[in-house]
Amino acid sequence: MDRREFLKQVAAWSAGITAAGPLFRMTSRAMAAEVAPKSVPTLALGTGADYEKLVTRVLDALGGISKFVKPGAKVVVKPNIGWDRNPAQGADTHPQVVKALVKQALDAGASKVLVFDRTCNDNRRCYANSGIAEAVESIGERRAVWEFIDDRKFVPVKIEKGVSLTEWQFYKDALDADCYINVPVAKHHGLSRLTLGMKNIMGVIGGHRGEIHFSIGQRLADLNTVVRPTLTVIDATRILLRNGPQGGNLADVKMLDMVVASADPVAADAYATTLFDLKPEDIASTCAAYKAGLGEMDLKKVRVLKI
Repeated sequence: MDRREFLKQVAAWSAGITAAGPLFRMTSRAMAAEVAPKSVPTLALGTGADYEKLVTRVLDALGGISKFVKPGAKVVVKPNIGWDRNPAQGADTHPQVVKALVKQALDAGASKVLVFDRTCNDNRRCYANSGIAEAVESIGERRAVWEFIDDRKFVPVKIEKGVSLTEWQFYKDALDADCYINVPVAKHHGLSRLTLGMKNIMGVIGGHRGEIHFSIGQRLADLNTVVRPTLTVIDATRILLRNGPQGGNLADVKMLDMVVASADPVAADAYATTLFDLKPEDIASTCAAYKAGLGEMDLKKVRVLKI
Protein backbone atom coordinates (compact mmCIF):
# COMPACT_ATOMS: atom_id res chain seq x y z
CA MET A 1 0.00 0.00 0.00
CA ASP A 2 1.49 3.35 -0.98
CA ARG A 3 1.05 6.55 1.00
CA ARG A 4 -1.79 7.88 -1.17
CA GLU A 5 -3.87 4.71 -0.76
CA PHE A 6 -3.19 4.70 2.99
CA LEU A 7 -4.42 8.28 3.34
CA LYS A 8 -7.54 7.42 1.33
CA GLN A 9 -8.33 4.69 3.85
CA VAL A 10 -7.76 7.08 6.75
CA ALA A 11 -10.09 9.65 5.17
CA ALA A 12 -12.76 7.03 4.51
CA TRP A 13 -12.60 5.78 8.09
CA SER A 14 -12.76 9.34 9.47
CA ALA A 15 -15.85 10.06 7.36
CA GLY A 16 -17.58 6.90 8.57
CA ILE A 17 -17.61 5.36 5.07
CA THR A 18 -15.89 2.27 6.39
CA ALA A 19 -15.94 0.81 9.87
CA ALA A 20 -12.64 -0.98 9.49
CA GLY A 21 -9.49 0.71 10.74
CA PRO A 22 -6.89 1.49 8.08
CA LEU A 23 -4.07 -1.00 7.69
CA PHE A 24 -0.71 0.68 7.95
CA ARG A 25 2.14 -0.32 5.70
CA MET A 26 5.28 1.64 5.03
CA THR A 27 4.57 4.90 3.26
CA SER A 28 6.48 5.61 0.06
CA ARG A 29 8.80 8.03 1.89
CA ALA A 30 9.63 5.56 4.66
CA MET A 31 10.00 2.66 2.24
CA ALA A 32 12.42 4.65 0.11
CA ALA A 33 14.55 5.17 3.19
CA GLU A 34 14.55 1.43 3.85
CA VAL A 35 15.61 0.29 0.39
CA ALA A 36 18.18 3.03 -0.22
CA PRO A 37 21.83 2.02 0.14
CA LYS A 38 22.98 2.43 3.72
CA SER A 39 25.03 5.57 4.18
CA VAL A 40 26.77 7.19 7.11
CA PRO A 41 24.20 9.28 9.02
CA THR A 42 25.02 12.92 9.65
CA LEU A 43 24.29 14.82 12.83
CA ALA A 44 24.85 18.53 13.41
CA LEU A 45 24.96 20.41 16.68
CA GLY A 46 25.79 23.90 17.76
CA THR A 47 25.60 26.34 20.62
CA GLY A 48 24.57 29.96 20.83
CA ALA A 49 22.37 32.34 22.77
CA ASP A 50 20.35 33.45 19.72
CA TYR A 51 18.21 30.37 19.19
CA GLU A 52 16.78 31.41 15.84
CA LYS A 53 20.26 31.89 14.37
CA LEU A 54 21.42 28.71 16.09
CA VAL A 55 18.68 26.59 14.48
CA THR A 56 19.48 28.09 11.08
CA ARG A 57 23.21 27.35 11.37
CA VAL A 58 22.64 23.78 12.52
CA LEU A 59 20.18 23.06 9.70
CA ASP A 60 22.50 24.69 7.16
CA ALA A 61 25.16 22.18 8.18
CA LEU A 62 22.75 19.40 7.20
CA GLY A 63 22.11 20.95 3.80
CA GLY A 64 19.49 23.53 4.72
CA ILE A 65 15.79 23.29 5.45
CA SER A 66 14.96 22.93 1.73
CA LYS A 67 16.52 19.47 1.91
CA PHE A 68 13.63 18.43 4.14
CA VAL A 69 10.75 20.79 3.30
CA LYS A 70 9.64 20.99 -0.33
CA PRO A 71 7.51 23.81 -1.82
CA GLY A 72 3.82 23.19 -1.18
CA ALA A 73 4.47 20.63 1.56
CA LYS A 74 2.20 20.20 4.55
CA VAL A 75 4.56 20.33 7.52
CA VAL A 76 4.10 19.28 11.14
CA VAL A 77 6.44 20.78 13.72
CA LYS A 78 5.90 18.58 16.79
CA PRO A 79 7.33 20.00 20.03
CA ASN A 80 6.81 18.82 23.58
CA ILE A 81 4.08 21.04 25.06
CA GLY A 82 3.05 18.50 27.67
CA TRP A 83 3.42 20.53 30.84
CA ASP A 84 2.18 23.74 32.41
CA ARG A 85 5.69 25.11 32.78
CA ASN A 86 7.51 28.21 31.59
CA PRO A 87 10.54 28.01 29.27
CA ALA A 88 13.08 28.48 32.06
CA GLN A 89 11.89 25.28 33.75
CA GLY A 90 12.97 23.07 30.84
CA ALA A 91 9.94 20.77 30.72
CA ASP A 92 8.70 21.86 27.27
CA THR A 93 10.44 22.61 23.98
CA HIS A 94 11.75 26.18 23.99
CA PRO A 95 9.34 28.47 22.09
CA GLN A 96 12.13 30.20 20.16
CA VAL A 97 13.36 26.87 18.79
CA VAL A 98 9.82 26.08 17.66
CA LYS A 99 9.42 29.54 16.12
CA ALA A 100 12.69 29.21 14.24
CA LEU A 101 11.67 25.88 12.72
CA VAL A 102 8.23 27.15 11.71
CA LYS A 103 9.79 30.17 10.02
CA GLN A 104 12.33 27.98 8.24
CA ALA A 105 9.56 25.72 6.92
CA LEU A 106 7.56 28.72 5.70
CA ASP A 107 10.62 30.18 3.99
CA ALA A 108 11.10 26.84 2.21
CA GLY A 109 7.61 27.19 0.72
CA ALA A 110 5.46 25.02 2.99
CA SER A 111 1.76 25.37 2.20
CA LYS A 112 0.92 24.95 5.90
CA VAL A 113 2.83 24.41 9.13
CA LEU A 114 0.94 22.80 12.01
CA VAL A 115 2.14 22.84 15.63
CA PHE A 116 0.41 20.62 18.19
CA ASP A 117 0.88 18.18 21.06
CA ARG A 118 -1.33 16.00 23.25
CA THR A 119 -0.65 17.59 26.62
CA CYS A 120 -0.54 16.04 30.09
CA ASN A 121 -1.68 19.15 31.98
CA ASP A 122 -4.54 21.41 30.83
CA ASN A 123 -3.92 22.19 27.16
CA ARG A 124 -4.70 25.91 27.40
CA ARG A 125 -2.28 26.41 30.27
CA CYS A 126 0.41 24.32 28.57
CA TYR A 127 0.22 26.15 25.23
CA ALA A 128 0.17 29.55 26.97
CA ASN A 129 2.74 29.08 29.72
CA SER A 130 5.21 27.26 27.47
CA GLY A 131 5.20 30.34 25.24
CA ILE A 132 4.72 28.20 22.13
CA ALA A 133 1.28 29.47 21.11
CA GLU A 134 2.48 33.08 21.36
CA ALA A 135 5.69 32.27 19.47
CA VAL A 136 3.78 30.80 16.52
CA GLU A 137 1.29 33.69 16.50
CA SER A 138 4.12 36.24 16.54
CA ILE A 139 5.23 35.08 13.09
CA GLY A 140 2.08 36.68 11.70
CA GLU A 141 1.61 34.16 8.91
CA ARG A 142 -1.69 32.43 8.12
CA ARG A 143 0.11 29.31 6.97
CA ALA A 144 1.49 28.81 10.48
CA VAL A 145 -1.11 27.40 12.88
CA TRP A 146 -1.00 26.01 16.40
CA GLU A 147 -3.89 23.74 17.34
CA PHE A 148 -5.16 21.85 20.34
CA ILE A 149 -5.42 18.11 19.78
CA ASP A 150 -8.85 17.08 18.45
CA ASP A 151 -9.73 13.63 19.82
CA ARG A 152 -11.90 12.95 16.76
CA LYS A 153 -8.75 12.86 14.62
CA PHE A 154 -7.24 9.73 16.17
CA VAL A 155 -7.42 6.74 13.83
CA PRO A 156 -6.61 3.06 14.52
CA VAL A 157 -3.50 1.86 12.75
CA LYS A 158 -2.02 -1.61 12.41
CA ILE A 159 1.64 -1.61 13.43
CA GLU A 160 2.97 -4.17 11.01
CA LYS A 161 6.54 -4.04 12.33
CA GLY A 162 5.48 -3.96 15.97
CA VAL A 163 7.03 -6.37 18.46
CA SER A 164 5.17 -5.43 21.65
CA LEU A 165 2.36 -3.40 20.04
CA THR A 166 0.41 -4.45 16.95
CA GLU A 167 -2.20 -1.69 16.84
CA TRP A 168 -2.67 1.79 18.28
CA GLN A 169 -4.43 5.08 17.58
CA PHE A 170 -2.42 7.78 15.82
CA TYR A 171 -3.20 11.42 15.12
CA LYS A 172 -4.37 11.89 11.55
CA ASP A 173 -2.48 15.16 11.01
CA ALA A 174 0.78 13.45 11.97
CA LEU A 175 0.10 10.67 9.46
CA ASP A 176 -0.91 13.12 6.74
CA ALA A 177 2.20 15.31 6.93
CA ASP A 178 4.51 15.53 3.94
CA CYS A 179 7.26 16.54 6.36
CA TYR A 180 7.23 15.68 10.07
CA ILE A 181 9.75 17.60 12.16
CA ASN A 182 10.16 16.12 15.63
CA VAL A 183 11.26 18.75 18.18
CA PRO A 184 11.62 17.22 21.64
CA VAL A 185 13.22 18.83 24.64
CA ALA A 186 16.05 16.83 26.23
CA LYS A 187 15.20 15.95 29.82
CA HIS A 188 15.18 13.38 32.59
CA HIS A 189 12.28 10.97 32.86
CA GLY A 190 11.49 8.97 35.99
CA LEU A 191 10.63 5.78 34.11
CA SER A 192 12.50 5.80 30.80
CA ARG A 193 15.54 7.63 32.27
CA LEU A 194 15.42 10.22 29.48
CA THR A 195 12.76 11.60 27.18
CA LEU A 196 14.13 12.57 23.77
CA GLY A 197 12.96 12.10 20.18
CA MET A 198 11.59 8.57 20.46
CA LYS A 199 9.45 9.40 23.47
CA ASN A 200 8.09 12.58 21.91
CA ILE A 201 5.78 10.37 19.83
CA MET A 202 3.56 10.12 22.92
CA GLY A 203 2.06 13.45 21.84
CA VAL A 204 0.59 12.04 18.61
CA ILE A 205 -0.98 8.85 19.92
CA GLY A 206 -4.42 8.35 21.41
CA GLY A 207 -5.79 5.74 23.77
CA HIS A 208 -4.61 5.07 27.31
CA ARG A 209 -1.00 6.17 27.14
CA GLY A 210 -0.21 4.66 30.52
CA GLU A 211 -0.15 1.25 28.86
CA ILE A 212 2.90 2.31 26.87
CA HIS A 213 4.92 2.43 30.09
CA PHE A 214 4.94 -1.37 30.29
CA SER A 215 7.93 -2.49 28.20
CA ILE A 216 8.34 1.18 27.37
CA GLY A 217 11.52 0.93 25.30
CA GLN A 218 10.15 -1.62 22.85
CA ARG A 219 6.74 0.03 22.68
CA LEU A 220 8.21 3.42 21.86
CA ALA A 221 10.22 1.80 19.08
CA ASP A 222 7.08 0.09 17.77
CA LEU A 223 5.20 3.39 17.67
CA ASN A 224 8.10 5.08 15.89
CA THR A 225 7.88 2.58 13.02
CA VAL A 226 4.60 4.29 12.10
CA VAL A 227 5.33 8.02 12.44
CA ARG A 228 8.89 8.39 11.18
CA PRO A 229 10.26 11.94 11.36
CA THR A 230 11.77 13.57 8.31
CA LEU A 231 14.00 15.52 10.68
CA THR A 232 14.66 15.40 14.43
CA VAL A 233 15.75 18.60 16.16
CA ILE A 234 16.50 18.13 19.86
CA ASP A 235 16.19 21.21 22.02
CA ALA A 236 19.07 21.09 24.49
CA THR A 237 19.09 24.82 25.18
CA ARG A 238 18.13 23.84 28.72
CA ILE A 239 18.19 20.24 29.89
CA LEU A 240 16.27 18.93 32.88
CA LEU A 241 18.66 16.79 34.92
CA ARG A 242 16.28 15.57 37.63
CA ASN A 243 12.59 15.26 38.52
CA GLY A 244 11.42 14.87 34.96
CA PRO A 245 9.37 14.83 32.92
CA GLN A 246 7.43 17.64 34.63
CA GLY A 247 10.19 19.37 36.54
CA GLY A 248 9.49 22.75 38.07
CA ASN A 249 12.60 23.47 40.12
CA LEU A 250 15.12 25.73 38.38
CA ALA A 251 17.90 24.01 40.35
CA ASP A 252 17.24 20.89 38.23
CA VAL A 253 17.89 22.76 34.96
CA LYS A 254 21.26 23.06 33.24
CA MET A 255 21.84 25.70 30.57
CA LEU A 256 23.59 24.40 27.44
CA ASP A 257 22.26 26.71 24.68
CA MET A 258 22.56 23.73 22.33
CA VAL A 259 20.54 22.31 19.45
CA VAL A 260 21.13 18.82 17.98
CA ALA A 261 19.66 17.83 14.59
CA SER A 262 19.71 14.82 12.30
CA ALA A 263 17.59 13.01 9.74
CA ASP A 264 18.48 9.88 11.74
CA PRO A 265 16.25 9.87 14.85
CA VAL A 266 18.23 7.18 16.64
CA ALA A 267 21.52 9.01 16.14
CA ALA A 268 19.94 12.21 17.46
CA ASP A 269 18.76 10.46 20.63
CA ALA A 270 22.07 8.65 21.01
CA TYR A 271 24.06 11.88 20.96
CA ALA A 272 21.65 13.74 23.26
CA THR A 273 22.02 10.92 25.79
CA THR A 274 25.69 11.81 26.22
CA LEU A 275 24.69 15.27 27.46
CA PHE A 276 23.45 13.53 30.63
CA ASP A 277 26.68 11.53 31.10
CA LEU A 278 24.88 8.40 29.91
CA LYS A 279 25.60 6.05 27.02
CA PRO A 280 23.14 5.35 24.17
CA GLU A 281 22.87 1.72 25.30
CA ASP A 282 21.57 2.95 28.69
CA ILE A 283 18.28 3.99 27.05
CA ALA A 284 15.93 1.11 26.20
CA SER A 285 14.06 2.96 23.47
CA THR A 286 17.30 3.79 21.66
CA CYS A 287 18.39 0.14 21.72
CA ALA A 288 14.98 -1.11 20.55
CA ALA A 289 14.79 1.50 17.76
CA TYR A 290 18.26 0.52 16.56
CA LYS A 291 17.26 -3.14 16.48
CA ALA A 292 14.14 -2.19 14.51
CA GLY A 293 16.32 -0.55 11.86
CA LEU A 294 15.17 2.99 12.59
CA GLY A 295 18.66 4.45 12.76
CA GLU A 296 22.22 4.23 14.06
CA MET A 297 23.06 4.29 17.77
CA ASP A 298 26.84 3.77 17.48
CA LEU A 299 28.15 7.33 17.44
CA LYS A 300 31.44 6.11 15.98
CA LYS A 301 29.46 5.40 12.82
CA VAL A 302 27.82 8.84 12.75
CA ARG A 303 29.32 11.88 11.06
CA VAL A 304 29.09 14.56 13.73
CA LEU A 305 29.35 18.20 12.64
CA LYS A 306 29.95 20.65 15.47
CA ILE A 307 28.99 24.21 14.59
